[in-house]
Amino acid sequence: MEIVRILAAGLASYAFGAVWYMSLAKSWMAAADVEADETGRPQNAAGAMPYIIALVGSVIVAGMMRHVFSLSGIEGADKGLISGIGIGLFLVTPWIATNYGFAGRSRMLMVIDGGYATVGCGIMGFVLTLF
Repeated sequence: MEIVRILAAGLASYAFGAVWYMSLAKSWMAAADVEADETGRPQNAAGAMPYIIALVGSVIVAGMMRHVFSLSGIEGADKGLISGIGIGLFLVTPWIATNYGFAGRSRMLMVIDGGYATVGCGIMGFVLTLF
């Protein structure tokens, strides 16, 4: 049953990421300094590999989050949601900000990617504790 929870949470966060980045595509491309081709898609589009990496990464994060929740006794969708948001906002987003700060990336890119990390982890936490 745990693997089902983990896969569902990873897929839910991944699906949210698709919506998040599709809706913010132009802003993200500008913030990341990614040039668009004649169709408006990134010129550096690398095929399916980034999507596969993102999906596998989501499942790995969901697996670790489930482990942490289990050790911490976090149960119930409300606690899962709040704990997931906390992980995204206070663990993942500062790490992103640190890396982007040293790399000279834009603040808007930090906001977009940190926002996804925060909400995505919240969704993972919610799904992990739903059933």
